[in-house]
Amino acid sequence: MRALEIVAVRAFETADRAHVLWSDGDRAWASRAAAEVVGEGAADADFVAERARLALGRFGERFPVIPRAVRALSWRPWLAGAIAVAAFIGGLLVDRIGGGQRINILMPPVLALIAWNIAVYLLLAARFCLRRPGNTLPQPWRRAMGRLATGLHPRPGGELGAAIAHLASDWSRLSAPLHGARAARILHLAAALLATGVLTGFYLRGLAFAYEATWESTFLAASDVHRLLAIALAPGTALSGIPLPTAEEIAAIRAPAGENAAQWLHLLAATVAAIVIVPRLVLALLAWLVERRRSRSLPIDFAEPYFDRLLRDFRGGPLRLTVIPYSYTLPPEATSGLERLVTHALGGNTLLTVGPAVRYGEEDAPPHAGAEDGGGRIIALFNATATPEREVHGAFLRALGSPGGGARRLVALVDESSFLARGRDTGRIEGRRTAWRELCATLRVGCVFADLAAVASAGRTGDGSLDAAASALAGNLAERG
Repeated sequence: MRALEIVAVRAFETADRAHVLWSDGDRAWASRAAAEVVGEGAADADFVAERARLALGRFGERFPVIPRAVRALSWRPWLAGAIAVAAFIGGLLVDRIGGGQRINILMPPVLALIAWNIAVYLLLAARFCLRRPGNTLPQPWRRAMGRLATGLHPRPGGELGAAIAHLASDWSRLSAPLHGARAARILHLAAALLATGVLTGFYLRGLAFAYEATWESTFLAASDVHRLLAIALAPGTALSGIPLPTAEEIAAIRAPAGENAAQWLHLLAATVAAIVIVPRLVLALLAWLVERRRSRSLPIDFAEPYFDRLLRDFRGGPLRLTVIPYSYTLPPEATSGLERLVTHALGGNTLLTVGPAVRYGEEDAPPHAGAEDGGGRIIALFNATATPEREVHGAFLRALGSPGGGARRLVALVDESSFLARGRDTGRIEGRRTAWRELCATLRVGCVFADLAAVASAGRTGDGSLDAAASALAGNLAERG
């Protein structure tokens, strides 16, 4: 449940990129309240789990569909018990359906049960030998889980619909190994109980009625039946010590003749116990152990940019980020857009420093004082009106990227506000972007485009420029560590 809540909150906050449904204030409240509950020095996982619990509580007040989706995806413990009971009752009914008071020793339901279980063991062995990496559920199962999450209610659109879709997909992918072990445990237990039900039905009916064992066949002789049963009932013979009747004795009970079926019932029961009940219980136990281990360590990657930002706020240390423009003096609108973009991408606990613009000709030795204090995170800011040149802009990026040879996180941010304001056609805009991308790619530097003037008012206009630029910036800073 704890991991599911974490995944649910991550899906919701990630889907709501514009922070329309869940504002920056809400996010800050959830982090602050969780930090107060778990206390200083708590484990990262405890902080994230407590934050998810608190956030879900507030989600429920505003968007009941979110906690409803979480409940729909939660495992229901009663389901295993219901399946086990149904399997046992089904075994009893198999006896009644196949019933009568005469047992055909060649075709009772028990022999079919034995054959089915042997086929399952062979399939499991083949799957173990040929298993592929990864345990994600097939896409149809993911879609089914998504429908289950939304229940019978109409699927909401917009950010809520995207959040639920992400939740169902993320959870199905994350929990697939756990659900696989859980399903294996239930199915093995159900198979054992089904066989137990069949045998119980036989013995209960045997107490009230007189079973007779017989057989008949168009193609098999008594010797053939003896050889066949010697193989099929060998485990029961070995386990119970009851010898298999001879070929002559088998010939003597050919229909319409027959005999008391007690020894045949004991042989069948011992065979079922040896081939079905005991192995299935052992497999169920192994699956249960695997299920317990997997439930304790669901592979949530706390190194993801989303969790990295949450944990940075929890640990209290602000992220220091230095922006160094090249031959570009930011207009007030662009400066406001830059601050909003950084806050949106990296969170409010980011200490942003905008250095003085580096002038043309100083690119080989930029005065990037203070960059060393930025924890290695630097944004090289360019104006898209400039045509990227390897000897100029490339030299500037190289100089920022390796001062003293230390590892740094450097991203090129290209402000397109002035370039787009001139009414460029689509082809020319894309051509300029391609030129910047190619330059950055040769230097292995991330490249992000943003219309900072538009970003400054993105919260009011509701366009997607802020979301796209923030996502690209956060991703590039995270990847290039």
